[in-house]
Amino acid sequence: MWIESVNALDLAVRGMAVGIVASAPMGPVGVLTVQRTFNKGRWYGFATGCGAAVSDLIYAVATGLGMSLVMDFIERPTTVFYLKILGSILLFLFGAYTYYTKPAEPHKSSGKRGTLWHNAFTGFAITVSNPLIVFLFLALFARVGFVVPNHPVEQLVGYAGVLCGAIVWWLILTTALNKLGSRFEMNTISLLNRLLGLLVMVASTVGLFYTLFR
Repeated sequence: MWIESVNALDLAVRGMAVGIVASAPMGPVGVLTVQRTFNKGRWYGFATGCGAAVSDLIYAVATGLGMSLVMDFIERPTTVFYLKILGSILLFLFGAYTYYTKPAEPHKSSGKRGTLWHNAFTGFAITVSNPLIVFLFLALFARVGFVVPNHPVEQLVGYAGVLCGAIVWWLILTTALNKLGSRFEMNTISLLNRLLGLLVMVASTVGLFYTLFR
């Protein structure tokens, strides 16, 4: 089977892990969140992150539904084996990309705060304009065995976990930025990206060896 048992709490935890990993890299929306937290305040940065979290949820659901359509095929033990290997390889490449990619410098703020809803919408728009995140969700779902067809309630709980994980990440980030203040610089963003990329590469390598030699 795709996963050994179907448990709502287990799927919620897996979903939270997926949400955090998908949100943590400091891409354009991450840099924008940092900028807005400093220039406008913590809650404006958090609203930006929440908008991105909603976009992540949409792509996660779309990816999960797409995988469910071919579930009879991907539940086969041999297919599961190769999908987990592919997921580990894709996650390693994602980690390497995160490690070596230098975050773009943030644009200068116009000085206008706008509403929290406006800030959230721009965070959503930036994230939803990058459909390549589907490949990240494919890798994560394949690696952790997230999709469970014919269990709609448990799967909904799992998707709620994805959203909660993303929101928790943005809450932690903006809270830390609020505490650090001006001591947080672009070099720190690069360091965070490298640390995250390294962790993903190590975790994907461990997962790959576990799949091959367990």
